[in-house]
Amino acid sequence: MKRESFGSRLGFLLVSAGCAIGIGNVWRFPYITGKNGGGYFVLFYLICLLLLGVPVLTMELAVGRGSRKSAVLGYRALEKPGSKWHIHGWFCLIGCYLLMMYYTTVTGWMVNYFCKFLTGSFHAGMSTEEISGMFGTMLSSPGSMALFTEIVVVAGLIVCSFGLQKGLERVTKVMMLALLCLILVLAVHSLTLSGAAEGLKFYLLPSVDSIRANGLGSLITDAMNQAFFTLSLGIAAMEIFGSYMSEEHTLPGEAVRICALDTFVALMAGTIIFPACFTFGVTPDNGPSLIFQTLPPLFVNMSGGRFWGTLFFLFMVFASFSTVLAVFENIIAICMDTFGWERRKAVVINGLLLAVLSLPCVFGYNIWSSFHPLPGKDVLDSEDFLVSSLLLPIGSLVYLLFCVTRWGWGFDKYLAEANRGQGLKFSPKLKPYFQWVLPILIVIILVQGLF
Repeated sequence: MKRESFGSRLGFLLVSAGCAIGIGNVWRFPYITGKNGGGYFVLFYLICLLLLGVPVLTMELAVGRGSRKSAVLGYRALEKPGSKWHIHGWFCLIGCYLLMMYYTTVTGWMVNYFCKFLTGSFHAGMSTEEISGMFGTMLSSPGSMALFTEIVVVAGLIVCSFGLQKGLERVTKVMMLALLCLILVLAVHSLTLSGAAEGLKFYLLPSVDSIRANGLGSLITDAMNQAFFTLSLGIAAMEIFGSYMSEEHTLPGEAVRICALDTFVALMAGTIIFPACFTFGVTPDNGPSLIFQTLPPLFVNMSGGRFWGTLFFLFMVFASFSTVLAVFENIIAICMDTFGWERRKAVVINGLLLAVLSLPCVFGYNIWSSFHPLPGKDVLDSEDFLVSSLLLPIGSLVYLLFCVTRWGWGFDKYLAEANRGQGLKFSPKLKPYFQWVLPILIVIILVQGLF
């Protein structure tokens, strides 16, 4: 079967950026920035993205492009005879499934809130308690939550069923371009709010007070974590797009472009949220409740709030659904490559599995609320812990060691693949940094996530 490929370079960049752009950019980034006092955190985040995110991203892409295969067979094609690196490919598939078991639910929340603003369920005159309480009401309704989750699953699989170019690339192009337009409109509107100057000052101007309050070590570690997790590295979600891309451009150059798009969305999300928070006297470090309980009252109380709330949650739907599409494609591609299935068969089988496996997260907030798969964690938190704290950092470490050690693919072969084509290239002098410093940084992230 002939390997599929992207129809254009823009398609590759937008699909890959769409995989990276997700809830971590527009949900986690603003409240982690708020928790760390803005300013210096944003600076260290950008530095960590260049020093940590870009190199590891090129490694996933290199394994994909060098092998022209998905996770399991990609390792098999490049590893030395008798090696067992390909076992990690199966853990990548498990990681993608685990991620989608709760990501589809959270994306369903975004769709639900978009519909609520669009239809006027949120309206002027509602009290803050009424608006915030709607989140709890949603979580306690298994039927409604299951409906929106399954809508996300079915929509994602329908898109992927049309193939790479006609399905994933075509839809993601439109969705990502719309997302970028929406975020610019929302950001410009936020800059017109009365608290915009104060919000941007907190957000972007470095302040020594933030270091005194949080500690330099904690601030840098949080920046490393955000820079690492924002790209969803370690479960082959990016490798599959490397297997589809052309050899015309170098991987460091493409990785920088993907990170730039990802970072642009994250920074613009902060530009939307911080002026609004400072205008209405809300602390911007409210954690996961920021999107669903803190921001809706702000939209309701501002002029044209229903319109701006609708646009904001449409933007959130696009951001999260782009990741769903990318990971679905990886799951389907692994099954097609490894088991020899046709795309339609892979879509149907995985669709049924994902439709069922998404339900425990839905029920974890209502009929299974007393069920804690891991001590002190509900279903969603347990699934997120396994993915974010274990499979992503360990998987990235495996990719790294595979690419830079003599027991794996080897640094010279990785570097040759990464530098193939026109554009930014890595210097061979970076070998000590890749072999010794990067593994230590990833181990630090792993240990912090566990403890």
